[in-house]
Amino acid sequence: MSKKTKANGDESEGAAVKLIAPARKRGLLSRLRTYFFAGVLVTAPFGLTAWLVWLLVDFIDRTVIPLIPPEYNPLDVLGHSIPGLGVVIVLIVMTLIGALVTNFLGRYMLRLGEQMLNRLPVVRTVYGVFKQIFDAVLAQSANAFREVVLIEYPRKGIWVVGFVTGPTRGEVQRVTEDKMVNIFVPTTPNPTSGFLLFMPRKDCVSLDMSVEEGVKLVISGGIVSPPDPHAKPSPQDDETATSTSD
Repeated sequence: MSKKTKANGDESEGAAVKLIAPARKRGLLSRLRTYFFAGVLVTAPFGLTAWLVWLLVDFIDRTVIPLIPPEYNPLDVLGHSIPGLGVVIVLIVMTLIGALVTNFLGRYMLRLGEQMLNRLPVVRTVYGVFKQIFDAVLAQSANAFREVVLIEYPRKGIWVVGFVTGPTRGEVQRVTEDKMVNIFVPTTPNPTSGFLLFMPRKDCVSLDMSVEEGVKLVISGGIVSPPDPHAKPSPQDDETATSTSD
């Protein structure tokens, strides 16, 4: 073997050694920082959810428990309150009211109460609006707020996520030429507020994502984006998968 061949062999061995050199170990602070952010990522959703649930339960308890007569109030009988008792009472009362209005006597009382409310100028308007909203959301939940679409808003070239709440009816549809749909465009990060738009159906781009995925996309400000089931893997993804398998 010549010296030149031997030198080339030594160079190739050196290059191979450099390629398979172990990765540099991270310091203690770097690992602690990684562990800290991993802990935040795991515990923050649980903590925020528990905190919001506790706020709701505490609000209901502070509203309902003072209405209990003193001889039955746990705060007076036991000397301390029972967390969640107000929620249980509300659930029982709502169930009893639902059972009552499903029979003949309950329906008659309900019609009588609505007739009394309809005689009050301001109250009947407020009651009618809330009744229509709850009827649309609860009684017809199978057909309401079920589709996620993309629309161009507030101008051409800018797209926002919207939710179809139903077909447009009444005077709005009569005075327009195209077939219209009602679109609710939520705000970020609070999806409970937003805008009601009447859009031509042909101008709406339907998306495959579910309503839950669309809400997550809005709340996160685009950080949590659902995967596209029809997207083709890019060459970089194929190379990454191949290198991982090797």
